[in-house]
Amino acid sequence: MCGRFAMDGEINDMIVEFVEETGRAPADWRPSWQPSWNIAPTQDIPVLLEATRPELNRELRFENASWSLVPRWSETLRPKFPTFNARIETAAEKPTFKNAVKHHRAVVFATGYFEWHTENGVKVPYFIRPASGEITAFAGLYSWWPDPALPENDPARWHLTATILTQPTAPGLAEIHDRNPVFLPRDLWLPWIDSTVAGDAALLGTVAEAGARWAEDFRIDRVGPVRGNGPELIAPTAA
Repeated sequence: MCGRFAMDGEINDMIVEFVEETGRAPADWRPSWQPSWNIAPTQDIPVLLEATRPELNRELRFENASWSLVPRWSETLRPKFPTFNARIETAAEKPTFKNAVKHHRAVVFATGYFEWHTENGVKVPYFIRPASGEITAFAGLYSWWPDPALPENDPARWHLTATILTQPTAPGLAEIHDRNPVFLPRDLWLPWIDSTVAGDAALLGTVAEAGARWAEDFRIDRVGPVRGNGPELIAPTAA
């Protein structure tokens, strides 16, 4: 699973370059992600998605989303059960996620993520990231939740929420946990968020297979206590 991760400020320049290369950037835009090394569920996470409104001509939007997907039909912004992760094997069947699988897919960016492993009765934190040092990306889903307490014409009525897909862990990461995020290689970012393509088993299978292959190139570093917020949280420590 993935319940805590980090994303530094490198994403702002990288995403500008990527989106402008596609020719589908919104006018007068500039990403403003604030670095965080201790992102927890319900906090903001950086996501890339494709606009679905016809007048926006499939613009690529880089947004901050609340990390825990809330379906449009939910009565409250705080779901009764955890929705910050969704299993890729069952997401297309679950009422909470199935519409997002079909139409609202996102790329979630990260420097890497934390996982805890119990050793001699003590939970030890590890930070997992690409061995190359590049920014990683997770396959995600998103949903716009309308606040029923606000008027329909109030832009503040809409809250962007998101989840991270997970899959059975890759062999190289199995020593830490039995599941990992679905890692999304750069060549699959656009196919994954393509709003003209309905998400189906074939698409899910493609990203799951690609993610499993990429996971073999990740490194696992033991780190110190994950408290506070700063780059020192992801610095490797001696065992």
